Amino acid sequence: MARHAMSRAELLALPASIPLWPDGARALGVGRTRAYEMVRRGEWPTRVLRLGSLLRVPTAELLDVLGINESGSSSGPPPAA
Repeated sequence: MARHAMSRAELLALPASIPLWPDGARALGVGRTRAYEMVRRGEWPTRVLRLGSLLRVPTAELLDVLGINESGSSSGPPPAA
Protein backbone atom coordinates (compact mmCIF):
# COMPACT_ATOMS: atom_id res chain seq x y z
CA MET A 1 0.00 0.00 0.00
CA ALA A 2 1.41 3.40 -0.99
CA ARG A 3 1.86 6.01 1.71
CA HIS A 4 0.67 9.52 1.07
CA ALA A 5 3.01 12.49 1.25
CA MET A 6 2.99 14.48 4.49
CA SER A 7 0.84 17.53 4.99
CA ARG A 8 2.43 20.91 5.72
CA ALA A 9 1.37 20.61 9.39
CA GLU A 10 2.97 17.17 9.67
CA LEU A 11 6.19 18.47 8.11
CA LEU A 12 6.40 21.43 10.47
CA ALA A 13 5.89 19.16 13.51
CA LEU A 14 8.94 17.01 12.70
CA PRO A 15 12.00 16.93 14.99
CA ALA A 16 15.42 18.29 13.89
CA SER A 17 16.29 15.12 11.99
CA ILE A 18 14.17 12.24 10.80
CA PRO A 19 14.80 8.71 9.56
CA LEU A 20 15.18 8.41 5.80
CA TRP A 21 12.55 5.67 5.95
CA PRO A 22 9.70 6.13 6.49
CA ASP A 23 9.58 9.85 7.31
CA GLY A 24 12.01 11.35 4.77
CA ALA A 25 10.65 9.23 1.96
CA ARG A 26 7.06 10.00 2.91
CA ALA A 27 7.78 13.75 3.02
CA LEU A 28 8.91 13.58 -0.60
CA GLY A 29 6.18 11.17 -1.59
CA VAL A 30 8.52 8.34 -2.61
CA GLY A 31 8.64 4.74 -1.48
CA ARG A 32 11.30 2.93 0.53
CA THR A 33 13.10 1.38 -2.44
CA ARG A 34 13.22 4.67 -4.36
CA ALA A 35 14.47 6.60 -1.30
CA TYR A 36 17.39 4.22 -0.69
CA GLU A 37 18.15 4.11 -4.41
CA MET A 38 18.29 7.93 -4.50
CA VAL A 39 20.74 7.93 -1.57
CA ARG A 40 22.89 5.23 -3.19
CA ARG A 41 23.04 7.21 -6.46
CA GLY A 42 23.71 10.54 -4.71
CA GLU A 43 20.34 11.90 -5.87
CA TRP A 44 18.71 12.47 -2.46
CA PRO A 45 18.11 16.25 -2.32
CA THR A 46 19.49 16.81 1.22
CA ARG A 47 22.44 15.69 3.27
CA VAL A 48 22.02 12.19 4.65
CA LEU A 49 23.44 11.67 8.13
CA ARG A 50 24.88 8.18 8.55
CA LEU A 51 24.76 7.14 12.18
CA GLY A 52 26.03 3.59 12.19
CA SER A 53 23.45 1.70 10.15
CA LEU A 54 20.85 4.48 10.54
CA LEU A 55 20.25 7.08 7.83
CA ARG A 56 18.72 10.37 8.98
CA VAL A 57 17.71 13.50 7.10
CA PRO A 58 17.98 17.08 8.48
CA THR A 59 14.43 18.38 8.63
CA ALA A 60 15.35 22.02 7.90
CA GLU A 61 17.01 20.99 4.63
CA LEU A 62 14.01 18.87 3.69
CA LEU A 63 11.68 21.81 4.33
CA ASP A 64 13.91 23.99 2.12
CA VAL A 65 13.71 21.43 -0.69
CA LEU A 66 9.94 21.45 -0.37
CA GLY A 67 9.80 25.26 -0.37
CA ILE A 68 8.44 25.52 3.18
CA ASN A 69 9.93 27.84 5.78
CA GLU A 70 9.65 27.27 9.52
CA SER A 71 6.72 29.68 9.87
CA GLY A 72 4.74 27.38 7.60
CA SER A 73 4.46 29.67 4.60
CA SER A 74 5.87 28.83 1.23
CA SER A 75 9.22 30.37 0.42
CA GLY A 76 8.57 30.15 -3.30
CA PRO A 77 7.37 27.66 -5.83
CA PRO A 78 8.28 24.05 -5.18
CA PRO A 79 11.14 22.68 -7.28
CA ALA A 80 10.21 21.04 -10.57
CA ALA A 81 10.02 17.26 -10.39
